[in-house]
Amino acid sequence: MADRRQSRRLTVGLVVVSAAIGIAVWLTASRLNHLGRQLKDAETRASNVEKQLARYSEEVTDAIQRAEVAKKREAEAESAASAAEQDRAAAQLRADQAQEAAHEARQRAMTAHLRAEAAAAAEQQTRSELETIRKRREDELNRMQEALNRIAPTRRTPAGMVMELADDSFHFDFDKASLRPENREVLSRIAGVLLASEGYRLFVYGHTDDVGTREYNQNLSERRAQTIRDYLVQAGIPSEIITTQGFGKSSPAVKATSSDARAKNRRVELGIVDTIINYQGQVPPPKG
Repeated sequence: MADRRQSRRLTVGLVVVSAAIGIAVWLTASRLNHLGRQLKDAETRASNVEKQLARYSEEVTDAIQRAEVAKKREAEAESAASAAEQDRAAAQLRADQAQEAAHEARQRAMTAHLRAEAAAAAEQQTRSELETIRKRREDELNRMQEALNRIAPTRRTPAGMVMELADDSFHFDFDKASLRPENREVLSRIAGVLLASEGYRLFVYGHTDDVGTREYNQNLSERRAQTIRDYLVQAGIPSEIITTQGFGKSSPAVKATSSDARAKNRRVELGIVDTIINYQGQVPPPKG
């Protein structure tokens, strides 16, 4: 009996111990399951936190990039603003310079206009004065021609006048360059008229007839012109205003070989060139 009771107590004890162990195991498994779930939740949260951190990191990186872009754009904007200010300042300077240049141009135009008006007035006055001088000079030349024409045939030319010393008024002997007494009287009268005048140059042209060689007559015509010049200089005409030239037999007054024609061709011409209003150079001798 005692053994049965002890066996029952042992069996009950084993049952109790087994139950306690089962409960402990169950509690432990439950706790482990709970801890597993907590760990899984923690891992999930950790994963979510990592993802959030990654997103935050991307956002920070993006924000930094945007900040850098914004800073770059701000720098570019400041540079553009500075360039724009420089351009504005340069444009203002150019505008000021253009305005100043326009003002100077207006001043120059006004000055030029005033000068043009003054020049026009001066030109008009000069024209009037020149016309007065020309008219007075024409009157003087007309009086000179009239006086010379009383001595020998004298005609007006564009540059002055030409006086012919030939035939009845003046005569060279055949093959001679010396002056006859009556020639001296004529030249003295001519010198008197010229000495009473001013503003002229005198050209003395010598001519011969057709008798003799070209070289001989050329020399003879030059000697005749020189003879006239020397006499006029002795009479008081300034030597520096007299020019001589010989034409030999190349320019006859009369193209004939008679005695009368040859006498007319042995002549001297005086070219009187006005140096005041119409100086045009040497007066060409007339062609025969």
